[in-house]
Amino acid sequence: MNRTHYIGLDVHKKSVSYCIKLADGTVVAEGKVAARREDLRQWAKQLPQPWEGAMEATLFSGWIYDVLKPLAAKLEMGHPRMLKAITAAKKKSDGIDAGKLSDLQRANLLPSCYVATPQIRELRRMLRYRNLVVWQAVRMKNRISGLLMETGMEYNQQRLHGKGYFAELMKNLVEVPESVRQLLRLSRAALEMFEVTQLRLLKQLRTDAQLAKRVQRLTSIPGVGEVTALTWALEIADPSRFPSIHQAQSYCGLTAALNSSADKQKRGPISKQRNPHLQTVLIEAAKLAPRWNSALAAVHERELTHGHRNRATLEVARKLVAYLLAVDRSQQPFQMRAGATTAGAAPT
Repeated sequence: MNRTHYIGLDVHKKSVSYCIKLADGTVVAEGKVAARREDLRQWAKQLPQPWEGAMEATLFSGWIYDVLKPLAAKLEMGHPRMLKAITAAKKKSDGIDAGKLSDLQRANLLPSCYVATPQIRELRRMLRYRNLVVWQAVRMKNRISGLLMETGMEYNQQRLHGKGYFAELMKNLVEVPESVRQLLRLSRAALEMFEVTQLRLLKQLRTDAQLAKRVQRLTSIPGVGEVTALTWALEIADPSRFPSIHQAQSYCGLTAALNSSADKQKRGPISKQRNPHLQTVLIEAAKLAPRWNSALAAVHERELTHGHRNRATLEVARKLVAYLLAVDRSQQPFQMRAGATTAGAAPT
């Protein structure tokens, strides 16, 4: 007789609601526990053994998963978009949500999602923060240009953000209000702070030996730079979780949505169900990669004859995913097939 206890966990910032059921659906216990590490450990140690748990992936789920995982026979995290039974319910409460998660787990119907290791999640958090800092730096650059244009000042766009040129420009400003001068200085100081911060974060990411080896292999692909390789390695984490190239491309947001019913199929725009961090980096890399990789340049030129430039860029991004997945799976440096040639080296 199956005596496994199935526990649904509805996690929140301050509390975790739980519902414990047997395999036949009998409710054993319901309640709440404070969302604190020691309280969760004490509660989990008192649970009947063995037990399996299920929770929805939220902002608060990661650390709770790490605390409870060693104490459970099995613990899974459900994909939030797939848990329609919870979001579409007419009556909704923490207890009801926990009960539904418990039912999905005991029926083996929970749409579980991949959970990266704590080390990968820590490095990924740093990389995403670095991306945020870069976006803020771009905003500061645009703000500096905007302030100069508002006051009718002429400047060299290519040299504007150089330290020496900006200092010289500030000395030669004529008929510019003092408030604008002050805002320019503040914007420049913020820009320098953001640039130093993002470089420091990149340097810290390079110190991880295992990640550095993986990035070195990925950057052997002509057209793939360090940031692209870092983003792939930390967002994908384990390449073996993608059984096909098409699934990896879909995860990266490079495939169209498909609506199939009866004998009709309807293709939509690029799906919003994707990893936005990977999608952004791969699209940007695909715009430059053909300059360094003649095979990708041939793909770009071929697609240009069938459509517009965006379509060509998207196809190059898909090809990049195929290259990255092949190198990551084989754990060998990139080697171009016979008959294909590349030019130059990958940008940094």
